[in-house]
Amino acid sequence: MVKAAFSHVRQWVFDLDHTLYPPSARLFDLIEVRMTAFVMDALNVDHAEADRLRAQYWTEHGTTLAGLMREHDVDPAPYLSDVHDIPLDRLDPDPELAAQLRDLPGRRIVYTNGCAPYAERVLNARGLAGVFDAVYGVEHANFMPKPDRAAFEQVFRADGLEPAEAAMFEDDPRNLHVPHAMGMRTVHVAETPGRGDHIHFHTDDLSGFLARII
Repeated sequence: MVKAAFSHVRQWVFDLDHTLYPPSARLFDLIEVRMTAFVMDALNVDHAEADRLRAQYWTEHGTTLAGLMREHDVDPAPYLSDVHDIPLDRLDPDPELAAQLRDLPGRRIVYTNGCAPYAERVLNARGLAGVFDAVYGVEHANFMPKPDRAAFEQVFRADGLEPAEAAMFEDDPRNLHVPHAMGMRTVHVAETPGRGDHIHFHTDDLSGFLARII
């Protein structure tokens, strides 16, 4: 049943954080510390207020960066460089995942709300360098974040992706609404299943799920 549901798919889109590496690596613990520090400096607020705004903007705008840009006209380039400047020694190579990804028929891309240089570093640390045909970051969507439909449309247009022949793998259920509406097969990758008709499948084991498709 699972294999048949993906028989038409020839374009595979993967989120990065908590999708191509496990949440147990806790990279976002490191990133959020840098986000809060950046907000403190950029807005001249104390730690508590910066932490509150960081979380509020993520909820209201899709990413903290989107909130900073829309509410305070913050330059995105220094932000992206600063918050993603973290060590990746918590990540291990995953040869099994690499093999499963390589066996997928068609084109494979990464699309993240982070920046592409950070994504490339993560892929390298996971032993996934060279597995994907393209890597897209928020900068490729003119800094519009998922879940904005315009962000998906810009990235998919640049890649030449045809949604009717594509699947999206993502840890944040919010970011599967638009792919579902565009006609993509959607897979929620997380320990706890998301709810909603916009999620076709859920898995807490990406390698195992891909093995059922191939």
